[in-house]
Amino acid sequence: MAPIATLPSFKNQAYARLKNLIVSMDIYRSRDDIRLDERKLAGEFGVSRTPVREALAQLEREGFVRSVPRRGIYIARKTKREAIEMITAWAALEGMAARLATENATPDEVAALRRMFTTFEGGEVQAKLDEYSEVNIEFHQAIIRMSHNRVLIDMAENLFTHMRMIRRKTIGEMDRADRSIHDHMNIIEALEARNSERAEQLTREHAMGLAQHVARHADYLD
Repeated sequence: MAPIATLPSFKNQAYARLKNLIVSMDIYRSRDDIRLDERKLAGEFGVSRTPVREALAQLEREGFVRSVPRRGIYIARKTKREAIEMITAWAALEGMAARLATENATPDEVAALRRMFTTFEGGEVQAKLDEYSEVNIEFHQAIIRMSHNRVLIDMAENLFTHMRMIRRKTIGEMDRADRSIHDHMNIIEALEARNSERAEQLTREHAMGLAQHVARHADYLD
């Protein structure tokens, strides 16, 4: 990793770098604990241990790491119950965002959603699963942004970062990728028609489908 520059604050830069590092990991691939070495991170970032310690404290408050007395700092994994509760909360937020998007989103914003999936027409989803996983994540971020409601966007930001890691893990399981693109196209059609009730319902049901999948199949979370 390249050393952190002097501006903005060391703590903010360390926080952003650490959060990006955690989000980029497949933390659910293994049950092994992932320990973060404060001294090593400070050396790699080219800063003292104080901003790294402050960044880790903020990440702990946000639920990304956990402190174990006399052992150190570890990346936090969600249990199955925590994941389901998190997805349920997300379903409520994204459903409302979809409703607001039918009122507030520009035609160009809605059109951009459909363009996201042109690469995967003709049954190409499984063949390009990694690429689709990223498009899937961008789709859900876009729905939130299209609400044009700053409070909702801010509320969803931290929650979505946790959701991103769950979605990346589950998208390749069972037939979720194929069902996902089908759901997305139906949501896009509802947004194009400016059908508030249907857009909210479809978006919420799509998210709850993930909760149901986790409840049935994600034993690795425990």
